This record gives sequence, structure tokens and C-alpha cells, in this order.
Amino acid sequence: MPLNHVLRLYNIMDDPRVSGEKVAAYLKEVSPHADVDISRVDGEKGSTDFVKVHVRGRHGRSAGGSAPTMGIIGRLGGIGARPERTGFVSDGDGALAAMSAAAKLLDMQERGDFLDGDVILTTHICGNAPTQPHDPVPFMGSPVDILTMNHYEVDPAMEAILSIDTTKGNQITNHKGIAVTPTVKEGYVLRVSEDLLFLYSQSTGILPVTLPITTQDITPYGNGVYHINSILQPAVATQSPVVGVAITAQAAVAGCATGATHLEDVEQAARFSIETAKAYGEGNCQFYNEEEFALLEKLYGKMTHLQTLGKEAAVK
Repeated sequence: MPLNHVLRLYNIMDDPRVSGEKVAAYLKEVSPHADVDISRVDGEKGSTDFVKVHVRGRHGRSAGGSAPTMGIIGRLGGIGARPERTGFVSDGDGALAAMSAAAKLLDMQERGDFLDGDVILTTHICGNAPTQPHDPVPFMGSPVDILTMNHYEVDPAMEAILSIDTTKGNQITNHKGIAVTPTVKEGYVLRVSEDLLFLYSQSTGILPVTLPITTQDITPYGNGVYHINSILQPAVATQSPVVGVAITAQAAVAGCATGATHLEDVEQAARFSIETAKAYGEGNCQFYNEEEFALLEKLYGKMTHLQTLGKEAAVK
């Protein structure tokens, strides 16, 4: 269980002086040989530290093996909204879950438990991100734009991606815990992966809960249409299948709310992601049916235009 890492990383992240370097220092405490890269990026509304952790599998691509590489992205605007709000905000749960999963995977390796495939985990650390209006409750903004986030968080080596994001600011999925989305690939919203539903039940001990998404949610930010949140924004920057792992609540909770992080739910998201990475590297978890996807493209053509800002942007 990654709960001990969730607790320790929460302590590190709930600090106005938090930085990517401090998160990296904890990961290197867990495993002195941890491969962690930090990139400080300045934006119009401040700066943030992007963190990338590469956990190598025994039969992974990095070792010349054939086991596929999975990505785990902690998606968020920021982990704090200082000085407007004091403390760790609900929006930070994605970063906490992703880095806790990284710590647990590194811990496993130190004990001699290696996954078959490589796992690349990314997020960003910002303790003073801006807020922004959103219905039904305010969202967290970010010091950098979504294109910058995707540049640093979506690694070309990721062959399938779990995007973990706090998704409490809605009245669609009224469940406290986690929920998974349908698979998104190259502009198509595909059916929910049955393998992931099985892993959900095995890791949580309850029936699977899903988060419904729309075409709007898989288009890029900045096109003027409503998005439930940024959980599927990685899908606009890759050809690989992307599934959202939403950390949810029964009531609508603002992303900028403090005191709204439930560590048991964050741990659940991290644990589900780890179990998925195990199965995916072993070839026992498919994010989508390749034959069905090929048939869809044959019947209806490419939908990659939904990964762009659309015709208006092209005219400009």
C-alpha cells in the first residue's frame, strides 16, 4: 500500500515553500538511484516545477525489452492558491497521487519487486497557483498554459496513459472515491476498458464507478467550450490511449478548497494506478480494442481534428 508515501508527501506538499526539488529529495530518500528530472518553468502568472520520474522495468523498453511503457500523469492547476487560500488545495490531489505511486514503485524496487514494463510518472508542483471562475464551483488556474503542461507531462514514450485529476467540481459523478473514464484515443471516445473495470474492483473492493465524458471534454483548452476539467487534456497531445482516473466526491467541491483532500481516496487512486501498471506491463490489461478502433476509423475516418483548436483557430 502506498499510504505511508501519501502521508509523507502530503506533509511535504502542504508547505508554502514546497518545490519540485523537495519532492525529488523524498523520492531519492526512498531510492537513492531514483531517476527524477525537475524542470522549472516560468509563465505569465508565476512559475512551477515539472517533475518526471522514470521507473525502469525488468523487461521494459529502457532495458531493450518488449514490455510496454505506461504513463501516470498527476494533472492539476496547482497544489496551493496562496495568498488567496492558505494550505493544500483539493486540486493538488492528482500530484499527490502520482508522486505517491512513484514513491511506492521505487520502494518496491528497493525491496526487489520489479514491474515488467517501464513506468513514467509526471506532474508539476506549484504552491501559489491562481484561481478562476467555473460552474458550479471555482477551478484552480495554473501559472502555465495547457500546451506547456502537455509538453512536460506527456512523454512520447508513454504507450498508454492514466491521467489522475481531482474531479469534484461537478454534479455528474456523486461518489466519494475514484472513478474511471472511457478510453480516449485520437479524438475518439471509446468504450470503457473492461480490464480497467476489473482492476478497479480488485483494488477498491467495490463495484466500478465511471465518470461520463463528452466530446467537449476531449478537445483542447482554449477553444471556448465547456470542459468538465483538464483530466483528459493529455489526450490532445498523444496518439496513445488515455484514461482519466478521477478523484471524486459526493458533493461539488471547489478545486481551490482547502481541507478537502481525503488521503484515503488519494491512496486509492495511487494504488489503482500501480495495479494497472503491473498488469499493463505484463500484457494483461488493454486500454482499448485495436480491431474495434481500426474499424471505427475505416467506417468514419480520422477524428484527430478534435485534438486541435478547430477551424476558427486554423483561419486565424
